[in-house]
Amino acid sequence: MSTYTLTGGRLITPVRIIENGMVVVCEDKIQYAGPFDAAQVSGPVTDVGGQYISPGWIDMHTHGAGGHDFTDATEEAFIGAAKMHGMHGTAVLLPTSLCCSDDELFHMFEVFRRVKTIRGEGAAMPGMHLEGPFFAQSQRGAQDPRYVSNPDKKRWEAILAAGEGLILRWSSAPELPGAMEFARELRRRGIVSSIAHTDATDAVVCEAIENGYTHITHLYSGMSALIRINSYRYPGVIESGFLFDELTSEIIADGCHLPASLLRHCYRTLGTNRLAIVTDSMRGAGMPDGESVLGSLKDGQPCIIEDGVAKLPDRSAFAGSVATADRLVRNMRDLAGAPITCLLYTSPSPRDMRRS
Repeated sequence: MSTYTLTGGRLITPVRIIENGMVVVCEDKIQYAGPFDAAQVSGPVTDVGGQYISPGWIDMHTHGAGGHDFTDATEEAFIGAAKMHGMHGTAVLLPTSLCCSDDELFHMFEVFRRVKTIRGEGAAMPGMHLEGPFFAQSQRGAQDPRYVSNPDKKRWEAILAAGEGLILRWSSAPELPGAMEFARELRRRGIVSSIAHTDATDAVVCEAIENGYTHITHLYSGMSALIRINSYRYPGVIESGFLFDELTSEIIADGCHLPASLLRHCYRTLGTNRLAIVTDSMRGAGMPDGESVLGSLKDGQPCIIEDGVAKLPDRSAFAGSVATADRLVRNMRDLAGAPITCLLYTSPSPRDMRRS
């Protein structure tokens, strides 16, 4: 249905909520958005009964949904996950990898090349986010330790060659040997370099910024906080996220990874220009509680979905979120006290992702 009209909604704009708002879509493009105007009606009319009408959300960090993980590396997995996220309000997403074998990653690239231009019922997928494998073992979290490593130039050159034109952002730990050269190459190619799963101090973060890092992956999760060395205290990556204006950050706003107090702190301190909300969801997003798999069905790790989050079997750590974008938005409104209008800006990607 390429032409239709939505009426009776609470239409969200960047500055206000329009009661009894309407949106008219003609040939898949918005023709009108504003107060009800009978003269603008086109095509079939749906009264949304006072619900919100909002632009679609952007999720730049998700591993899957609807029982699918992008590392399954099948067309069904990519399309199925995108469809599930689309049903919950996501218009654009970046399929995200986990630490895995190069063969598995290269196969993901092959499949993604085939499906990225397909515009079906789900969210659009303009490019990929690689999460790993260049991480600190001490901060790997639920990432598979078999595939965590230092940045090896021959390896990342091979990955970049295989993923040419597909990779929009890449998360890594800047304190590792070779990380700065790696970041400079990503900057040269226009790929967003993001700090993640790291034990870096603020001094390393400062150097990382100079070499091309511009973003922090899931702030507070898998990273150093205030570090004490020989009685002296040094800020870690968490503190650096607030100290350096050159950095944007994302948070997993599922209400589990961060409590309400930290959601409020991030929103109030970083504001909408430096903060994005992401799902970091695994295949359990949109699925019932029970046993699941983090990563690919072929080579992933077992996990359990309960209490609104995915956990490792021993419950020692989270294994990713099961949130969808609508849950993030509700949490930022209800737990962080963010006005619903400003969430038009905290859900989309930060500055550098907009440029991409």
